[in-house]
Amino acid sequence: MEDYLDRIEVDVRKLGGKPVIKGTRIPVSLIVELVAGGMRPEEIVKEYPELTPDDVKAALTYAAKLLEKEVILPVE
Repeated sequence: MEDYLDRIEVDVRKLGGKPVIKGTRIPVSLIVELVAGGMRPEEIVKEYPELTPDDVKAALTYAAKLLEKEVILPVE
């Protein structure tokens, strides 16, 4: 199975270092927002033809990995 995280790049020269799909200026956050808004991967690829369904999976995997490492501190 392909390592989806290889499809993500973080480069300070692209969108101020926000994670994007490699070879594009499409941020991971946009893809997550589109999925959260109800778009299916096929619709996203149709709207952004430079993406593939695997790019969408990579963005969601990247976001999930970030959240796994998130530390939540209790508010007192």
